[in-house]
Amino acid sequence: MTTKIIIVAILLCSIIVPFGGFLLSKKKEGGFKAALASNLFFFFGTVMVADVLLFSGNVHAAGEAAQAAASTEGWRYMAAALSTGLSCIGAGIAVASAASAALGALSEDSGIMGKALIFVALAESIALYGLLISFSILG
Repeated sequence: MTTKIIIVAILLCSIIVPFGGFLLSKKKEGGFKAALASNLFFFFGTVMVADVLLFSGNVHAAGEAAQAAASTEGWRYMAAALSTGLSCIGAGIAVASAASAALGALSEDSGIMGKALIFVALAESIALYGLLISFSILG
């Protein structure tokens, strides 16, 4: 019960502290960078605390094979979450670049809409590939 409270508290701090720091330092030049740095710090801190709390328990199993399967179960979920999350972040960055370039090109020549749509769809497919990898990890 206390581990759940600790993880929830860290997650709430990872939302409140960067947002509050960004609002307080909005007038400064490096406000966005400070908010991003604190958000990354709290994100990886939450991952490390969750890793310690979730994967350090004692496993009481009947055999060695069952114990090995129980100890690797958490790593499967962590790998699936990372493959989906990181591919979605990469797809978001790619779509941001491709979509803004496509809109700029469409404002000059409306005949290239099909080509622009293909490039945006290719950038979007990165997230689907990560999701398929996570399904194959879990399945």
